[in-house]
Amino acid sequence: MKAALVTVAAVAVLLFLPSVRYGFVQDDRAIIALNPAVRSIPAALAAFDQPYWPKPSRAGLYRPIAVLTYAVDWTVSRGSPGWFHFMNVLWHALVAVLVTLVLARWLPPLGAAAAGLVFAVHPVHVEGVASLVSRAELLAAAGMLAAVLAARRGRWWAAVLCAGLAMLSKEHGVVTGVLILVDDWLQHDRPRYPLTFYGALAVTTLAYLALWVHVGREGAADMAPVFYGAGTTGRLAMALPAILQAARLLVWPADLSVDYGPQVIAVRAGLSLAAVGGAVVVIVVPLLVVWCRRRASAISFAAAAALLTYLPTSNLFFPSGVLLAERNLYTAVLVVAAATGVGAMWCAARWGARRADLVVALVVAALATRALVRLPLWRHNKDFLLTTLHEHPESYRAHQWAASVFAGILDTAGARREYAVADSLFDRDPHLDAARAFYLLGLGDTLTAAPLVARARAAMPGEPFALRSEFLLLLRRGDRERLRTFADTVRRWALADSAWYSGVR
Repeated sequence: MKAALVTVAAVAVLLFLPSVRYGFVQDDRAIIALNPAVRSIPAALAAFDQPYWPKPSRAGLYRPIAVLTYAVDWTVSRGSPGWFHFMNVLWHALVAVLVTLVLARWLPPLGAAAAGLVFAVHPVHVEGVASLVSRAELLAAAGMLAAVLAARRGRWWAAVLCAGLAMLSKEHGVVTGVLILVDDWLQHDRPRYPLTFYGALAVTTLAYLALWVHVGREGAADMAPVFYGAGTTGRLAMALPAILQAARLLVWPADLSVDYGPQVIAVRAGLSLAAVGGAVVVIVVPLLVVWCRRRASAISFAAAAALLTYLPTSNLFFPSGVLLAERNLYTAVLVVAAATGVGAMWCAARWGARRADLVVALVVAALATRALVRLPLWRHNKDFLLTTLHEHPESYRAHQWAASVFAGILDTAGARREYAVADSLFDRDPHLDAARAFYLLGLGDTLTAAPLVARARAAMPGEPFALRSEFLLLLRRGDRERLRTFADTVRRWALADSAWYSGVR
């Protein structure tokens, strides 16, 4: 088994090692490169009661362990992005090893190794490993799986500690106690874990939730723009096709994307075949947990882990900030890994171990090749943007990003064109409306900006860019009386932005 663990770790490291040459991409800049809390370990500890997203962002969330690991990396490397990427690779290798150990309870060495290898190289993991801010996914998965292993060995306080670390790494770590309960349930005739242990897990979970409500709940009010103004039916009309797409990505990760918003996933308002397919997935996964309990316990555990960790961002019960993101499927890859392990044993029983090894090798090679081809997308922002525009020109967000780039290099025609394309693809994002209006007002184009400001303010009255855009619109129009009234109003309730309006008298 030791050889299998070393092999799994080595494959995970070698596949993603090229990322050590990459830089800070997209959200990496705000969360790491420009975040004062990451500059030193004392700064990270001092920010332990602060939201994950640094001010002036109001995205909130609470992931202090992720921030602390960034601070450790910054201290060791003096802010070198290559070191951050290297540590992401090592964290992923650790998770792949933990996956192998967890599934080894139900699978022999060949099956457990096959499962670990598939988890190590699955292409959906590219975003989770190569995007530095996705480290929260790696840390949460490591904490959850380590808690399961510690509980199996009767190391109750170690399990509670790992569960707490998982929660403090990313929000879905809150399901760790339920995952341990599922693992206990899968022991069949073995003694159950003590109630005092579950009590300690419950107290830890409640303490975390209290912290999250106090520190990070501000970001919980955020939702994907496709859900603005949508009721339950409208939300499910989009959430269910996204779930079907998520299942497809796990099984057939050929067509990947960094954005699954409109129109990468087509906007729908009612029942569709994709929604029916998503509903089937929602029904089948829990049934799989129960049906496989005695037939294939590894798949039962993996399906439960996928269900529990994906549920918070599934949009089934409440809207979240994303419709679908590959990083949120990180733990869900366990299903594919476990199924591969079970399949490897089926092949070995019928065709012999050598042929089973060959089948596993071919599957791993195919997945690793796809991941390796996908990896360069994360080298820097230019590759990120150009690849997204090439692969998914229907993504309105990609055109919005392109507009920002053109605006930054003072290409007015290019920025106007890309903003117009983004709006034509999806015209219900107040963030896009506000950003576009803000840019147009900088050019003095009040005529085009005015309806965008009105639309953004109607959809999200407190959106900072929308407020600033209305302020600039009044300023450009020279409406001093309304300008003063507006500035006074905003200063009273938008405290984080009040300095922006302080010059008006």
